[in-house]
Amino acid sequence: MKKNITIVGGGLVGSLLSIFLAKRGHTVHVFEKRRDMRTEKINGGKSINLALSHRGWRSLERLGKEIVDAIKQIAIPMKGRLIHDLNGHTNFKPYSKTGEAIYSVSRGELNKLLIELATHKNNVNFHFNEKCLDIDVATQEIILENENDFSKKIIKSDLIFGSDGAFSAIRTTSQKRDRFNYSQFYIEHGYKELHIPPSSTGNFQLDKNTLHIWPRKKYMMIALPNIDGSFTCTLFFPFEGEISFEKLQTEKDVVDFFQKNFPDAFPLMPTLVEDFFTNPTSSLVTVKCAPWVIENKIALIGDAAHAIVPFFGQGMNCGFEDCMVLDQLIDQYDSNWDKILTAYEESRKPDADAIAELALNNFIEMRDLVTDEKFLLRKKIEAKLVELYPTEWIPLYTMVTFSTMRYSEALKLGKIQDELMAKTIASIYPSGSIETINYVDLINEYKKMK
Repeated sequence: MKKNITIVGGGLVGSLLSIFLAKRGHTVHVFEKRRDMRTEKINGGKSINLALSHRGWRSLERLGKEIVDAIKQIAIPMKGRLIHDLNGHTNFKPYSKTGEAIYSVSRGELNKLLIELATHKNNVNFHFNEKCLDIDVATQEIILENENDFSKKIIKSDLIFGSDGAFSAIRTTSQKRDRFNYSQFYIEHGYKELHIPPSSTGNFQLDKNTLHIWPRKKYMMIALPNIDGSFTCTLFFPFEGEISFEKLQTEKDVVDFFQKNFPDAFPLMPTLVEDFFTNPTSSLVTVKCAPWVIENKIALIGDAAHAIVPFFGQGMNCGFEDCMVLDQLIDQYDSNWDKILTAYEESRKPDADAIAELALNNFIEMRDLVTDEKFLLRKKIEAKLVELYPTEWIPLYTMVTFSTMRYSEALKLGKIQDELMAKTIASIYPSGSIETINYVDLINEYKKMK
């Protein structure tokens, strides 16, 4: 039976979900409080370029070649991390020996493309400048207010999906109900978007096929390429403290700090001061909640259900995977939505909690450990294990980024690997002689611990 479905939130996940549902013949209305970004200039300054990886691509492939091909036109492969030290020297760390890549894509460009692809479907309708004020679960009615003339309307639907982000209005309404669990956790770091333009000849000023990282222990900067030859840079920095946003108050403060700490990037950033004082300083939050599904009438999806920090590059990929899993469950339960939505939450909630933990942990790796002696020693040992036992020892990054293994399973195996590597490194440190390691015993112990 075809349904009339409302999606609140026309961002990346809401747009993709509308395509999945429309492809099955449902009538879909998407209500978005922002303006139509395809026709109006959207203020920037709060974006972290996206890293589209295996899970995201698999979700897109389920919709067909047309969508995959369209998105490939705005995506740039990054085959590893390029680490920039304090002296401006670089060290390339490939993501895998087989050349696997993650793909840099502009959030805004991808969102515009997904909206355009969705509106090609006759049964998808986008409504912009429409803010969700409240929802009546019993009647399945949503109260909306137009952001231009403040007129209000009531929309009734068979099903409602809340895909309206980390500060979801749909979730906020759900929180008024009894026995709704909710938590949010802000890290002490915020972020600020900065910019490296193309060269005067329109070329990239840094290697375009790597994710650039300037790790500085308590903070870091990253840069991801854009198709116009520029790089979107993101400074992850404490809000307060001796080294923090609160301490960089003048143009001189900013210039001196960047010249000292990012010596190779600074000359490439002619609008640094303007960007620093114009672009907002934004926070980074982890959101967990339950239940995601209310009376099998309303469901949360994407960041509305599980906002995470960006340090594993999985926020969008996880949201896209939500859509794919939901679509698979529609097949499995033959469009019985009571069973579909129950199974959706049971399946995805443990994985969302797992990737939230993994993302926080990966911040420490990116910021602190990529230049740490013991961490680099571990990477050598793991490289040897992968060479000798490629089907047995799969590094955590590979499990998360280049597979569709459940996040919860990857977290469990990652913790076992951490324990085993800590013991192994302790046995050879500080000599660092990996030639003394018995890899047969090591892999056999790993199998037992699994």
